Amino acid sequence: MCGIVGYIGLDRAGSVMLDGLKRLEYRGYDSSGMVVSAGKGFEQIKRTGRVVKLEESLKEPQLGGNLGISHTRWATHGDVSEANAHPHTSSDGKISLVHNGVIENYTGMKDFLAGKGYTFQSETDSEALCNLIAYHYEKEPKDGKKNPFHEAVRKSLRHVEGTYGIAVVCPDFPEELIGARKGSPLIVGIGKGEHLLASDVNAITHCTQNVVYLDDNEVAHLKKDNFSISTVSSKSVEAVIHKVDWDTSEAELGDYNHFMQKEIFEQPNSLENGMRGRFSDDGSTAVFGGLNLNPQELCQIDRILFLACGTAWHSCLVAEYLIERFARIPVEVEYASEFRYRNAPLDKNTLVVAISQSGETIDTLGALREAKRKGFRTLAINNSVGSTIARESDGGIYQHAGSEIGVASTKAFTSQIMICAMLSLYLGRLRDLSYGDGVQIVNALKNLPEQVKDILKQNDKIAAVAKKYAKYEDCLFLGRQLMFPIALEGALKLKEISYVHAEGYPAAEMKHGPIALICEDCPSIFLVTSGETFSKSLANVQEVKARKGKIICIATEDCDIPDGLVDEMILVPECHEIVKPILMSIPIQLFSYHVALERGCDVDKPRNLAKSVTVE
Repeated sequence: MCGIVGYIGLDRAGSVMLDGLKRLEYRGYDSSGMVVSAGKGFEQIKRTGRVVKLEESLKEPQLGGNLGISHTRWATHGDVSEANAHPHTSSDGKISLVHNGVIENYTGMKDFLAGKGYTFQSETDSEALCNLIAYHYEKEPKDGKKNPFHEAVRKSLRHVEGTYGIAVVCPDFPEELIGARKGSPLIVGIGKGEHLLASDVNAITHCTQNVVYLDDNEVAHLKKDNFSISTVSSKSVEAVIHKVDWDTSEAELGDYNHFMQKEIFEQPNSLENGMRGRFSDDGSTAVFGGLNLNPQELCQIDRILFLACGTAWHSCLVAEYLIERFARIPVEVEYASEFRYRNAPLDKNTLVVAISQSGETIDTLGALREAKRKGFRTLAINNSVGSTIARESDGGIYQHAGSEIGVASTKAFTSQIMICAMLSLYLGRLRDLSYGDGVQIVNALKNLPEQVKDILKQNDKIAAVAKKYAKYEDCLFLGRQLMFPIALEGALKLKEISYVHAEGYPAAEMKHGPIALICEDCPSIFLVTSGETFSKSLANVQEVKARKGKIICIATEDCDIPDGLVDEMILVPECHEIVKPILMSIPIQLFSYHVALERGCDVDKPRNLAKSVTVE
């Protein structure tokens, strides 16, 4: 989850890395630091807190130099302190390192190295790897044919159990930068007379759009004018350079106050971009390139298993409803973190679908790999071209939602639901979903962007509601059928960015326990839509009303809600069933955003969270 930026090249290492860290801060913001070549030797500076604290401490010479590594931390081992901040430098001063991941066998490393005279200043697992590289470097012959720095890194990594994305420098080799990965993402940026390392492409697109995606157990050896890639076992790897088609303006706030606000209001565009070019000429079904499964193979699928974590897991729950409803294929949804440690039976006609915004979520990646190990066909839905999950799946669907910087997912979530809706349409039309039903669904999807715009016009009204309810410390989100996953997502959003305790439940399940929480100090947010469960939902609202609970109702316009039944009413346009989850998501995003503002919370960087979860 931490962010890494490394640089070698022209005389601007510090400034490039600082810009990169600002763009990566969503990966962790407990502390930050860098090592730069400034004048004679290397200089190290570290600060707790946000990257701005590091920026305020940097001097002009430290922004120059031709070589450096930097890091923004999400704490795993050890509390938030300057001692635990990265970079770490070996006790003999020979090696400096930044690390993203978890070294599982670090205690054994520390015991071994302490016996060899190495000392430790931090509580982190990363410092153990730093000293291990220094140990191997000291043992390497300095007058042999092999580069001792390069060899020391490779030999050390052979002893690592766990995950890592690392960038390493050595003062004896002031013109070289080494990076490596296993389980944690790392890319090489190819510039003119300069090369970079980064956890995400977002960190370096202001410098170059030419990148190499490292695979597990690969080591990058960078110099100013050239680079090479090999494996930990010293086998040469032919680098494949990709051009990133990335709009760097998406990483800028523009006229908005927060990235979350910006990304909520970008949803008409992100939804439209995800649909573009993906409908058949007759307007009755969706079309996808990159599935790598022909219609005949898809017709043989008799079960779909979705794997995801967090917000993406909620989109999978929506997919379960939609695919079973429109394609009549049994669907199961698993937390990726649980699936990978279960010996779950799967039949040969199961399709495994992994959903991840970043495409780097380690639990989802691990579950995907487990499914592939067992021989199942896999499909990825993600928003990051070139991500590990995208590269390792048999086929994929890109969301094209654009860069999402805010830690709490908004546009990526609705984009995931839309892709799942289109997939349910496509699979349904391959089976027995009629042409007419297909046309209705396509039209409903095409109308989505304008309907979202209409809901966003209620921003001021929703802000006023949020102001009234921001003082409460507990909240229930309740919905039936397709609205249950949205209730879960609403509760998660409120928890993530406002630190309010919130729970999502199927509305009918409220009376089986959660109703005990109902009181004047615990408001309930009901998600109500027309259809067969409408009257049942009203009965659930009445149950809360009878117990003097405050009620916020988010409902479609075709719902006949009796006057005086609810305290607050927010309406969304009447719409087809397949798009209701998307439209109902917009008000809860706005509500959570405005509650967080009223409570004085840092919306884009909520405490203890990070955007891309690359540790187990």
